[in-house]
Amino acid sequence: MLGHHGAHAPHSPGRRLFLRRSSEVAFAAAVAVSSGGALISASEAWGLEVKSLQPETMKTLILMSRDIYPHDRIADRYYAIAAKPFDTKAAADPAQKEMFEKGVAELNALAGPGGYVAVPWEADRVALLNKISGAPMFEAVRSTLVVSLYNQQEIWPIFGYEGESYSKGGYIHRGFDDLDWL
Repeated sequence: MLGHHGAHAPHSPGRRLFLRRSSEVAFAAAVAVSSGGALISASEAWGLEVKSLQPETMKTLILMSRDIYPHDRIADRYYAIAAKPFDTKAAADPAQKEMFEKGVAELNALAGPGGYVAVPWEADRVALLNKISGAPMFEAVRSTLVVSLYNQQEIWPIFGYEGESYSKGGYIHRGFDDLDWL
């Protein structure tokens, strides 16, 4: 449809974009902070006890984790599990705690009212992450997630990974080239 200046009207979002945005908005609303400081997701039936960091900080770190390593087929609970080491590091080292709290506070300030978790579009959140990509907190999150997310055996089948193969004679005779999602 053309407007009076000959410009095209914006397209309506496709089904996938609509579903993705719905799930992103749902994360901010669905993950609540309990009176004891735990994060609770009623929609996915998981909870995460937070001992050192502020629960709101952990909520932001979980959504950051999803935005840094996005996989539509991985449930938020696996990102929560992957983010748990941030709280563990903060409990063991006051400098780590300060880095996470200060880094998330700066990210929330960049995001504006409601902070990072209130930014509804993934692309807008990724733009915010690009602005802080050189910060120590961002690098700590990114580097920790490589291990804490992808070492969860429960998600390996999503990627078609069957685990280590050395004890089974290697991959050559076990379908090393049967991945259909690459």
